Amino acid sequence: MSILLTVASSISGALSLAGHAQGIIGSVLLTRFCRNIQLPSLKTPKEAPTLEASLPGVTVLKPLHGDEPLLEEALESLFLQNYPNYQIVFGLHSQDDPALTIVKRLQQRYPQRDVAVVVDASLHGPNRKVGNLINMHKACKHDIFIISDSDIHVSTDYIESVVSTLEKNNVQLVTTLYAGLPASKNIIRQFGAHSINANFLPGVMISRLMGRQDCLGATMALRTKDLKKIGGFEALVDHVADDATLGQLIRHNGGDIALAPTLCHTTVAEKRLKDLFSHELRWGRTVRSVEPLGYGLSSLQLPLFWGGICVLFAPYSPIAWSIFLAGWLCRYVTTYYIGRLTNCSLPGFFPFLPLRDWMSACVMFGSASGSRVAWRGQTMHITRGKNLSKSL
Repeated sequence: MSILLTVASSISGALSLAGHAQGIIGSVLLTRFCRNIQLPSLKTPKEAPTLEASLPGVTVLKPLHGDEPLLEEALESLFLQNYPNYQIVFGLHSQDDPALTIVKRLQQRYPQRDVAVVVDASLHGPNRKVGNLINMHKACKHDIFIISDSDIHVSTDYIESVVSTLEKNNVQLVTTLYAGLPASKNIIRQFGAHSINANFLPGVMISRLMGRQDCLGATMALRTKDLKKIGGFEALVDHVADDATLGQLIRHNGGDIALAPTLCHTTVAEKRLKDLFSHELRWGRTVRSVEPLGYGLSSLQLPLFWGGICVLFAPYSPIAWSIFLAGWLCRYVTTYYIGRLTNCSLPGFFPFLPLRDWMSACVMFGSASGSRVAWRGQTMHITRGKNLSKSL
């Protein structure tokens, strides 16, 4: 039995070291990516000089559902773009949606912006976000459109960065990186932001290095002709993972998915541990249904979980404790560095790093079975036996 425990501890320790190495490599790649790019700011910037008017017109689609922390700041960042010719289309399912009040306030603040508001209760299918996009698409003025989540904060060159990337050879879909921005100093919100910044961001950079072209749903930009080739938004409305579905259809159509040279912030709004766990469980089950092997391998992104397992199997081993404690320090350094790099620092988070990795491990275990996901007050189920997640 002692030999088995020693072997288990050694394997866990090796996985912990591999996880830290992955985090360091991902941080280096992220550093290279972030050179010379502009980051979003919660402070309202002065409007940047407008670029030359010869650039193509763009429509930005913003599906909305309810109020949320920092929503006005996120939406306002779109009104401050330095792009010469763009339209913003907001979509809601109800006139009673509190987000509509914020939109009207921003319209009054920036009357020079071309803004359309579509209020339509039609759902078209189980994915309400995609149903919203179907309703909004009829209001688009331009051939190029950018789908941007409601909680995304962008820099003033966001549209320019996305469009310039879309104009590259064979690129049919453009997406963007995003870092987690806690809506306040609440520790649960910092938990949520840490998972995005310390796990998701380095993981994406490594996957891009390995040749993967995943669509990250916070931003999805494409042309109308390419959307029509894959069957329009109607091809996505039955799927929970509409971003992954869109990416797969674009690749099947022979197009490339490119990463724009910009980094957005996404608001982490959950204040209760229960809400954050539910959010991450939905995300985990969705990713698992689309890419089960990749999701399983992402457990390497939890080095303090594996370091803790290493100590549990060999509690009297100095080597096991060294791996865990040195790893704790290493995890702090990479977390702090990524926070500074993305302008999303998490002050005072050092003591909670092992708890965050263990919580992520619990999310992964919970995602390994079950098909139920809760999303914006809607309960859906992921169909078994399918390559893509499909709601019932």
